[in-house]
Amino acid sequence: MRAARLIKMVLLLQSRPSMTASELARELEVSERTITRDAQALSEAGVPVYADRGRAGGYRLIGGYRTRLTGLARGEAEALFLSGVPGALREMGLDDVSSAARLKVSAALLPSLRDASDTAAQRFHLDAPGWYHEPETPELLPVIAEAVWGDLLLRTRYRREDTDVERQLAPYGLVLKAGVWYLCAAVEGTFRVYRIDRFVSAEPLQERFSREASFDLPAFWEERAAEFARSLLRAEVVVRLTREGARRLPHLTDRAAAHASIEAADPPDGDGRITVTLPVESEEVAYEQLLSLGPEGEILAPRTLRDRFAEAAEGLRKLYG
Repeated sequence: MRAARLIKMVLLLQSRPSMTASELARELEVSERTITRDAQALSEAGVPVYADRGRAGGYRLIGGYRTRLTGLARGEAEALFLSGVPGALREMGLDDVSSAARLKVSAALLPSLRDASDTAAQRFHLDAPGWYHEPETPELLPVIAEAVWGDLLLRTRYRREDTDVERQLAPYGLVLKAGVWYLCAAVEGTFRVYRIDRFVSAEPLQERFSREASFDLPAFWEERAAEFARSLLRAEVVVRLTREGARRLPHLTDRAAAHASIEAADPPDGDGRITVTLPVESEEVAYEQLLSLGPEGEILAPRTLRDRFAEAAEGLRKLYG
């Protein structure tokens, strides 16, 4: 336990110019007195930990000291090699850089752990695109990725319906969703999302932009993705469901909308069925999604959709006698 804490303390001090005793105590979840004892133990073991006294003081490593990655367990080493997504790195033009980094990490590992990259690769593979979809790498992705990593402003032309729109963007981050690449960027103080395959041109400028410290890419994407999903649900259908139909509904349509409609439903009727009002993209989409419920779901409204289901049921009755 203490050995692991000492290794983590050295790695923390390697990653920052200096840290106070209270900062180290908070990171390592121990008391400041324990930090003092650990620093003394590291110093006695030959690790050059130096303590600066005074109000602005703290602990730091001197002499450019670096530790080799000899404290990693096999599971930790394998997890390290899982942190990259080779296909995505290749599409962004970062495969050479990624390969060099992996080689350096491998060289720093103990000999017994140097096969960690191979064992991890044989146990996990990310295939981002959905089934029946052959993804194409957007031609401008490497250029845009370079601007993202360098915090460089982008001069772009973006295809919107039948026109091209010129924009100067501050490219904050890239998202790969189901095989499609998106750019999250700031334009005129507002954050927006752009499909990268719709960029007609993209030119990195020499001017850098200052990132907003509060911007959180995963949180921003999650919020926008939820907003987009909700914006598609412009119609409603009323469905009477058996217990099995209620169980299957979230797997057939928008999951959040299905769960919300089921939770808002009144108690089951005398036949054990519940009636839900379900937001859907359109009647056409609802027809395709809900037809697979079969007898586990009865469309009550709108009347036009109910009639379509009745026609489908009659057609099946004739087909199967």
